[in-house]
Amino acid sequence: MIKPSDSQLLNRAECNVLRGIAILGIVLHNYTHWLRPMVKENEYTFKQGNADRMAELLSQPDWYLPAQLLSFFGHYGVPIFLFLSAFGLVMKYEQKMPATPVPPTGKEESAWSFLRQHFLKLFKLMLTGFVIFVLVDGMTPRPHHYRLLDVVAQLGMFNNLLPHPERVIWPGPYWFFGLMMQLYVIYRLLLYRRSSWWVVCLMLVCTAVQMFFSPAGEELNYLRYNFVGGVLPFGLGLLFARHGRMPTQKAYYCIVLVAALLLIFLMSRQFLPWFFVPVAVCAAAIAAVKLLPAGLLGPLEWVGEISAVLFIVHPAVRKVVIPLSHQGEIYAGLLIYFIVSLVLALLVGQLLKRIPTPKSKKP
Repeated sequence: MIKPSDSQLLNRAECNVLRGIAILGIVLHNYTHWLRPMVKENEYTFKQGNADRMAELLSQPDWYLPAQLLSFFGHYGVPIFLFLSAFGLVMKYEQKMPATPVPPTGKEESAWSFLRQHFLKLFKLMLTGFVIFVLVDGMTPRPHHYRLLDVVAQLGMFNNLLPHPERVIWPGPYWFFGLMMQLYVIYRLLLYRRSSWWVVCLMLVCTAVQMFFSPAGEELNYLRYNFVGGVLPFGLGLLFARHGRMPTQKAYYCIVLVAALLLIFLMSRQFLPWFFVPVAVCAAAIAAVKLLPAGLLGPLEWVGEISAVLFIVHPAVRKVVIPLSHQGEIYAGLLIYFIVSLVLALLVGQLLKRIPTPKSKKP
């Protein structure tokens, strides 16, 4: 159960609630944005027509508005995950948590050991989901055509670096593994226990670089498939873990939530403000965790606990279930998709517990 965290920025349960919010957005977005009536998102590039259509739908809401909102905004679960990943790295490796293990020799874990360990953790997840998806994809209509380099790059989690990553990464959500590995490298080699000014400078540089490219151009698309597009929420998580403060007044979180939601809608309308939407998304998510009733916190915490497995299995379920919604039963298909994804995540989660994760050698 969630307990107040007066002495902590975010306790473990609250982090799981945030993961639950994030994975719900991602999983439901990755279904709805494939449906013909839905407005498309501005995730890797910015298309003014998509933003204008979303504003029009908000002014004239109909039965499909919840699905439209998921299609357009659901992908912002990714910045929440990046924020939480950075937050967790500081808490674990920068001696913020008493439970952080100290090697008997007094030596720090080497950069190579750190990166190897995190690669192997991601690899176990990615490979399990990839195998499930390939088997399902091969038994359903219109299977994907894999090239050797695409498969090798996916296994090595460097496919984000290939030209036109949106055409070679399949299933599409698995771009996150390559992005996460890049951010682990940047954290350990550039930001680990360095001045927070390094973090701020990197956030400013990466954000500014993106602004020089065409809103819907291939260059911006490529940058946002890689670490340049993820440094802002990741750096925000690092700074929050190092310097954040959490007031106890509920009124404070009410103001933050309302202001952040308003900013999300307003900043999504124009190209330059659009780059800063992840900041408002993370603020809104944290405020929501502090305000949500206990009846919602429990289920969200549970979903957050299985979020990693839910992430790897949902593309395979989508491939099987989405024809239901293509036939017109949008919400029926969405509900079945979500239920099947949850059940499969529970089953695969039990399987993953029986597969050991290789450990890095001790220094």
